[in-house]
Amino acid sequence: MAESRGMMNLLRRLVIRIGGILLFVVSSVLKAVLWPFKQVYRGVCLVGKGIWWVIRFIGRAIMSFVRGIWWVIRYIGRVIMSFVRGVIATPGAIYRTPMRMYRRAAVWRNWILAKVAYLQEESGKWRALFTTLKLPYSMLRACGLNPQAAVGILVAGSTVGGGVIVNETVLADRSFKRGDAGVYAAPLDAPSAALEEMLAFRKDNKNDNTLRIVLGVVPVREIKIENVSVGTVYTGGSIPSSAHTSASGTAASSTAVLIGGTVIGGGTSTYLEIGEMLLEKSRCSYLYFDNTTAHTINVIGNASDGQSINVTPGTSRMRAIGGGHHQAEALSTSGGSYDRIHIDAPTTAVNGKIGSLILSNLYTEGGACVFDRMKIGTLTIELNEVGIGDGFGTKEFKIHQSVTAANWNVSDNVEVTIGTPTETLTNN
Repeated sequence: MAESRGMMNLLRRLVIRIGGILLFVVSSVLKAVLWPFKQVYRGVCLVGKGIWWVIRFIGRAIMSFVRGIWWVIRYIGRVIMSFVRGVIATPGAIYRTPMRMYRRAAVWRNWILAKVAYLQEESGKWRALFTTLKLPYSMLRACGLNPQAAVGILVAGSTVGGGVIVNETVLADRSFKRGDAGVYAAPLDAPSAALEEMLAFRKDNKNDNTLRIVLGVVPVREIKIENVSVGTVYTGGSIPSSAHTSASGTAASSTAVLIGGTVIGGGTSTYLEIGEMLLEKSRCSYLYFDNTTAHTINVIGNASDGQSINVTPGTSRMRAIGGGHHQAEALSTSGGSYDRIHIDAPTTAVNGKIGSLILSNLYTEGGACVFDRMKIGTLTIELNEVGIGDGFGTKEFKIHQSVTAANWNVSDNVEVTIGTPTETLTNN
């Protein structure tokens, strides 16, 4: 039994080994037979993968191209739609723009008005303060003292100096603003006793009723003379000896109004330098302008019994007069009767300077209105009447060729018969 079992085990082992050899042989033969087919299969798979990658690349390229075309079309569409929206919105924007501008302007307007209201409120406070501070002077005036005595008491007899002098009829409690006579130191409205004593006011001719402003080194911000009668137009009026002949040759035997620089023998002649000058609504027997340069001259709406207006081009600059803190303030008078008005600069080499000179409603007779030797920024001569009724052959209104300007505006000036005033006025 033992031997038979050994034989069986041996036989089993032999069969297993023979089967393993046969399996190896068969598998080797199959591998050898199938290897070409395997290589062919791998080649086919590689070719298939290559074809797939080519197809996928081409597909992706086509999709990218299509997407690019789509993006271009969409961008063009958006541009077109934006343009269409802009065209559609333009009328509405144009319609709404004025309201938007108005609202913005209203914001700035309200801001400015608030500032103006604040400044007005502050100005009222300061005005009340200064009114309180000047109560001592007002009380002295209420007690019957004249302005000089009141000021003398308050400042221990001192007198304020200035650069503007006015000569007129001497009256009690005089005031430049009221048209009274005296020697005035700008900006004070009351006469300066010291200046009157220094200049011997009306010492040589006590009947002289000339309004004279003598300009020196101190500029004057504004001089305004309006609503006055000059010369022989009122009862008792007379024109002092006042002949004037300009350097250009225009001669006047007498002058009711003489304004300008001074020809100084043995010295340096002077001019009046004026920022803006206005002569309006006035009546003159003769009206002469000589030796004047201006940047702009406006001659508008004047009527005269004969006129000669020479429009001579020039190169004069624009002009303004300043004097800072130390300049004289405004001298202004409305109403009054004078023998003569005279504004000049008699000090050698010292030109008189005026920021603004306004002459309105001067009613004159018996002499010429002469303006000579001036340098002006803007000169306006408008709505004046000139003449003595001797016909158009004699030119009562003359702007001499020595008057030059960079800009001229001459319009609506006519020649009509104008005689001297027939009435003689009486002061009340």
